[in-house]
Amino acid sequence: MKTIDRSEFAALIDELIASDPRDVVGVVTDGEQYVFDHLESADELVLDYDLTALSPKKYIMPQRETLLTYDRRGDDYEMRAEADPTGHIIVGVHPYDLAAINQLDKIFIDTLQDEPYRRKRENSVLIGVTMQDVAETCFAGSMDTATAESGYDLMVTDLGDRFAVDIGTFEGDRLLESVPTRNASAEEIDRVAEIEAALEDEFDRELTFPPAALPTLLEASYDDMDFWEDYAEQCLSCGTCNVVCPTCFCFSVDMIRDLEGDSGRQERRWDGCLLEDFATVAQGENFREEVAQRHRHRFMRKGWYIYERYGDIACVGCGRCTRHCVADVADPCEVYNELREGQYA
Repeated sequence: MKTIDRSEFAALIDELIASDPRDVVGVVTDGEQYVFDHLESADELVLDYDLTALSPKKYIMPQRETLLTYDRRGDDYEMRAEADPTGHIIVGVHPYDLAAINQLDKIFIDTLQDEPYRRKRENSVLIGVTMQDVAETCFAGSMDTATAESGYDLMVTDLGDRFAVDIGTFEGDRLLESVPTRNASAEEIDRVAEIEAALEDEFDRELTFPPAALPTLLEASYDDMDFWEDYAEQCLSCGTCNVVCPTCFCFSVDMIRDLEGDSGRQERRWDGCLLEDFATVAQGENFREEVAQRHRHRFMRKGWYIYERYGDIACVGCGRCTRHCVADVADPCEVYNELREGQYA
């Protein structure tokens, strides 16, 4: 672990903005919320934020992405891959978002071998930051994602006049070569541990049981349609919970043609299981036509289905879905606790 003066850390960010070919993005203020966005200067960067509107997932799995183009006008038929492999330097990632990206890596790189995702991910740098302000909707402490021991190139902890910087990769070590640092003292290392331990008392929301029990709980609750129908009664099927979730990875692929049909593009876009047409197939058949079925599927997928396939609980406790749900029915912590309470009532 190293330490770096605040001014030198700002100088590092400014140097990356000026000289690195990759876009440098970080957390900035946008009205009354925080967002990940392009940085013009280190002065714009906010590291003591509570929660961003969207996760940094959008830089490695864009909301909308052209995969290929084709053109059969003229003598030759031309088809080209178009997905941009350029990565980003992403500054200020909270541990729960690092955990979410790690889950996406298992899906898109290890399982699907998705080249557009892999190239952007491997060309990107993740600079994490220890949480300083916990959102009231966040329950990352219950999901073991409030701190991180891996998944970052650098992890920054605010110590006041300086930052402690844990180096996670060779790429992270290389980034620090251009600025003066020193080895962290035993006292500074202990201080980082104290800051991380103190986070346990900062969460207003928490699961009343270990997250490892979620798959069994959800499997037992699958047929409890009275619960799911009651809980989904106010759901608008807007899909906002899917859009803001850092671990949701469903997408649709569209072929978009010109008017004559001789050229066009293949485009991938985010999709979500709460949207009414998500499970619609040929001839209009919809496997989850009812709101309660879609609502149940979302929670089953987060706490049971993904665990069975990949070994991860696909909820990192960030609280974005809770914050942005206009109907106030998307809180996973509340749903899981009520299911648990009902099972043992």
